[in-house]
Order: sequence, then structure tokens, then C-alpha cells
Amino acid sequence: MLEKISKWMQKSEPVSLDQRGIDLSRVPSHVAVIMDGNGRWAKKRGLPRIAGHQAGMKKVIEITRAADELGVKVLTLYAFSTENWKRPPEEVEFLMKLPQEFLGSELNELIEKNIQVRMLGDESQLPAYTTKAVKTAMEKTRDNTGMVLNFALNYGSRAELIDAVKQIALDIKNQQISSEEINESLMESYLLTKEYPDPDLLIRTSGELRLSNFMLWQLAYSELFFTDVLWPDFKRENFYEAIREYQNRSRRFGALK
Repeated sequence: MLEKISKWMQKSEPVSLDQRGIDLSRVPSHVAVIMDGNGRWAKKRGLPRIAGHQAGMKKVIEITRAADELGVKVLTLYAFSTENWKRPPEEVEFLMKLPQEFLGSELNELIEKNIQVRMLGDESQLPAYTTKAVKTAMEKTRDNTGMVLNFALNYGSRAELIDAVKQIALDIKNQQISSEEINESLMESYLLTKEYPDPDLLIRTSGELRLSNFMLWQLAYSELFFTDVLWPDFKRENFYEAIREYQNRSRRFGALK
């Protein structure tokens, strides 16, 4: 199977940033990606769905390199949603093993590139081997000061917001805060993303035009880039295209300019 997968994968292109039409002074600080289309990629080639996930995993390191070279500060990848548990058990099991496989093969490079691995989501439902792989990577890269590679695993935005509201209510009950203090800044301090800026740019692959319960609060004023390219086919140049599109837009945040 791996031979069939590798047949369709291409090596990362050498990059010359000064020739890509990208203004390096206006690179988005935080880029979020909904990595969609693995199953359709596999189906088009007569392969099982898990082959698409395997191929998609290979794209993670390519796009991580591209983002890091451009100077992106945070790259958040939607790897597994709270709704993905509804998929067939064998597919879920395969997806849960991918972080272990990816970090096992790529962690040394991430360390060399000064990249910090983080996780966004509820780890309580994750298998022990998944949690162990992610926590090991987080521990080994915790002192790194470069780009944050943030994996959204068992993440759902509605659950995140509900948990935040529950915690705010509890803190009000315990008189740690008052209801008069509730504003956007306070709300954001209770979210899982409190350490990061909101995404400047969201990329979704595979032609789907929805957010799929991803960062509903944080994406309020993000620029959205949708592409028909399936995630396993998403290359550096596709990533650069999204960055160029972002730089061609005027971000007003509701104001007139």
C-alpha cells in the first residue's frame, strides 16, 4: 500500500521566497488549516480511506516547512474533530495512530527547526498511545522559540465555548469574577486558544465551504481561503497561493477604510 501512496506523492519543491510574489513583511501570524479530502483522494485512486490519511500525513511536514520558512508564527492543523468519532472504528483507530507515526519520524526535524509542538483539544478521550506521542513531542520542544505547530485533536468549537461558559459561571459563583467583568477579552482568556492570536487566515482544502465546528469564535474576522485541491495534493505552491490571496485582501475588521 505504501508503494501505491508514495507513487502519488511528490517531494517538496526548493523554495526561493524572494521570487514567490509574497511580501514577507505581511505574512499572516497565525494560519489555520482544515485538512480535508483524504478519503476522496484515496477513492479516486481505488485505495482504502486510510491510504488517503497516510498520504495526507505526508503533506503535514511539507506545509509545516513552508509555513516556517515564510515566518508564520502559529500553524494550527485540524487533525481530528469531536465529530470524527462517528467514523468507522478501524478508521478512527488508524487516525489515532497517525500522530505517533508522524511525530516518531519528524520530531527530530521539528526540534532542529526550533518548532514547538502543541495540542488543542480534549485529550481525555484520546488513546494512551496518542496522548503519549503528543506529550512527548510537546515536552521535547517546549523550550523551542520558533513557530508553534498546533494540532487540533479531538477539538470541537461548540464544546470549547460551552466549557468556557461553564467555567465563567463557576468563577462568578465562587466570586472570583463578577458578571460585569464579562467582555471579549475575558471570554478569550477562557478559550483553549488563549495563548495564541486569532487566525489571520483559514485554509480549507477539497472544495467544501464550511467551518465544520472549527474555531467559531476565533475565526470571526479571519480571511477564508477555500480550494478544490484535496489535502494530499496540496503543495507548497498552493500554500503560497493562499498567502498571496490573503495579502491581496483589505482587512477592515468591521471598520470603513
